[in-house]
Amino acid sequence: MTGAELALCLLGAFCLGLMPGWLAGGRRLPQRPAFLPASRRDESITRDVGLEEMLGFLPDCAVLLARNGSLRFANAEALAVFGDALGTIIRHPDVFAALQRLDAETVLATADIVLDVPVRRVVRLVFRLVPEALSQAGVPVLAILSDRSEKEAVERVRADFVAYASHELRTPLAALIGFIETLRGPAADDPAAQKQFLEIMATQAGRMQRLIEQLLALSRVEMTEHRRPRDEVDAAQVVARVRDESAPLCSARGIVLETEAHPVAFQGDEDQIVQVLLNLVENATKYAVTGKRVPVVSLVTSEGVVGGKDGVSFTVTDNGPGIEAQHLPRLTERFYRVEGGQGATAPGYGLGLAIVRHIVDRHDGRLFIDSVVGEGTRITVWLPVRGERRQARERPSLLLG
Repeated sequence: MTGAELALCLLGAFCLGLMPGWLAGGRRLPQRPAFLPASRRDESITRDVGLEEMLGFLPDCAVLLARNGSLRFANAEALAVFGDALGTIIRHPDVFAALQRLDAETVLATADIVLDVPVRRVVRLVFRLVPEALSQAGVPVLAILSDRSEKEAVERVRADFVAYASHELRTPLAALIGFIETLRGPAADDPAAQKQFLEIMATQAGRMQRLIEQLLALSRVEMTEHRRPRDEVDAAQVVARVRDESAPLCSARGIVLETEAHPVAFQGDEDQIVQVLLNLVENATKYAVTGKRVPVVSLVTSEGVVGGKDGVSFTVTDNGPGIEAQHLPRLTERFYRVEGGQGATAPGYGLGLAIVRHIVDRHDGRLFIDSVVGEGTRITVWLPVRGERRQARERPSLLLG
């Protein structure tokens, strides 16, 4: 049984008089717990029980509204799931329209709304008129809210995956088919050509594997983006993991990786933060200078305040060719890659920074990108130390330097 069904059943039970003690006595509900000793079962134990207290036991999000849409009460689950976004939800025009449909004949109404900031959320609301016997002054409507963001995200990810995969996999698949036909025909008895073609085929297969892995990673991030992480993470431990996991890559490319970290605790998902920094370090190693200067990539942490909140920053810097200003606003778009210059031949699909942006949004953080052509690029991820309720306001997760 869903929370909405449970809440409506409770109201129906109240209306049918299945709890006469509560109705007749105002707010008093007789209780005779079955686990009490026989000698005490005849005792009448009563306590004050209010409608708001009853809603507090619901496993789903419940709020009480006035007919004009003003919020009078929200249970703990509603505050935990939606936080400050409750105000934005209740003020939505579709919610007001649903409330206007309620009257003596229409006691039940629904509304589906979509919030685009700070992250996309899909919410369904079920409204029910509260009987006069139960309603308090000015509070005649019960609303049950259900977050359908994850379900909607699954459907969107499925469609996106088909579209993106079919587009990006077309080229390597065509190459594989062409080489297979050549190996079965003209090169069937040519060992040198076979060796060359098999190496190219292995490269193309590796490209497809990496693309699928990144698409799946992006899908997983999108499906959990609306849920604020609650674990405690240590910044120094995160940097240590990134240093150890990226060491083979840096060594293979002749990159010097410099790290500096301080033990700062903050609220987040450690695996996702490590994924963010690994993506940034990998990008930096692709574009680091390979000429006369020694290619250097650094990862440092610091504490700072953004928007009045204390937070921790992770900054990844490289001494590569830099990125022209006109490309910066689009770097976090899916499949967007900078064309021209040294970056033209660097492998990648333009999904790394898209994954970074979604993870930063999930953590209510900020992403700063600053780049100077000929000097290098600096990308900073700022995350709040304490997890607070999501603010139902537009906030720029991507800030350009």
